[in-house]
Amino acid sequence: MPDVHAKLSASGAKRWMSCPPSANLETQFPDKTTEYAEEGTFAHSLAELSLRYNNNEITKKTFSTRLNKLKADEKYSAEMQEYIEGYTEMVWEQFNIAKADCPDALALFEQRLDFSAYVPEGFGTGDVVIIADDLVQVIDLKYGKGVGVSAEDNPQLRLYGLGAYLEHSMLYDIKRVRMTIIQPRLENISTEELSVAELLDWAENEVKPKAEMAMKGEGEFCIGDHCRFCKAFATCRVQKDYQLQLAKYEFADGDLLDESEIGDILSRVDALVKWADAIKTYAFDQALNHGQHYSGWKLVEGRSNRKYSEEEAVASLLIEKGYEAEKIYKPQELLGITAMEKVVGKKKFGELLVDLVIKPEGKPVLVPEADNRPELNTAKKAADDFADDSDCMAEMLDYQNSRGGDKGNLFFWRARLKDKYPRETIDEAFNNLI
Repeated sequence: MPDVHAKLSASGAKRWMSCPPSANLETQFPDKTTEYAEEGTFAHSLAELSLRYNNNEITKKTFSTRLNKLKADEKYSAEMQEYIEGYTEMVWEQFNIAKADCPDALALFEQRLDFSAYVPEGFGTGDVVIIADDLVQVIDLKYGKGVGVSAEDNPQLRLYGLGAYLEHSMLYDIKRVRMTIIQPRLENISTEELSVAELLDWAENEVKPKAEMAMKGEGEFCIGDHCRFCKAFATCRVQKDYQLQLAKYEFADGDLLDESEIGDILSRVDALVKWADAIKTYAFDQALNHGQHYSGWKLVEGRSNRKYSEEEAVASLLIEKGYEAEKIYKPQELLGITAMEKVVGKKKFGELLVDLVIKPEGKPVLVPEADNRPELNTAKKAADDFADDSDCMAEMLDYQNSRGGDKGNLFFWRARLKDKYPRETIDEAFNNLI
């Protein structure tokens, strides 16, 4: 479950450890939620209910009552249910492995984990904590699907592991701490295991000093990907100075940018756009909700489109006047794939429609070299396509010459060559035959 908001929360640890003064900056902004955060919180509630029921902590009647209440919420969907079922299966798999080694293994859910010995007022909530002999495991559900999250060197997970160790070290001789992230919507499972000695050394020498600096507002501001969810992102002056470094090209020599300059700009432009969007969002909120006025800007009513005040009344009136229903209503339309998966469920969707869903070739896009996708060679692809066209045409010409000029028909060639060439290549070659 997401942390209750604290100045130095586990979920914000990467940020305040990388940029200690940001913790004080963030106290100047109110806590805000998002649609995605609310969806994640709801998914955690669904997961907790399932885990507690299967751990015999609640009766079937209580489980059914609570599940029906969750199903009545607009955030519930068959797709979410499937993802959460997949997550809980993975949790029980880990627990069963632990029980095989230690019959007395213990599973705890939504446990408060206190690490205030190293971080002032520091605590978080562990989705799942499994204790078995010398090993304590922390499993964290990440329901988001925007970015894959790794457990390796993850301050949030390490703080959860630290809290789990501190909570149970008096009763168990814990020597190892294992921390796992499960992202069911991305099929991502990531694990890091540390010895207790390694974890305590990290807490003492990395976490504690930076937490003290953060509480005092000391240290250096630092720009990085940890800025993404900082409340001060839009108005941080250090962020502004960094983003506007692109202005240096205004004073560069020459009339045209060279390749190295373009590469440098490309590496910064996405972050610049995100920062500019954050500035616009912040300024709009301040103007709309707090009466703030910015020099040269004003708040006005935006453009809008006309709409029917009562659709049923419009339809009844037009039909009464002799207009046909088929003419005044839109044709029926299938839901898109993502929306259909939510209705049908991802697993059932795959079973029923696996042969009726295609994934077209993606449009080329320029990305940083660190991106995991393989590099396209458009020149080579063009050459290969040309070779395909030539080979396909040659086969058709050989056939035509051997049959006294009879070139057959398009459907014949599609069937004959479907395993050798794309349909577009076959069609184009056929159309070019004399």
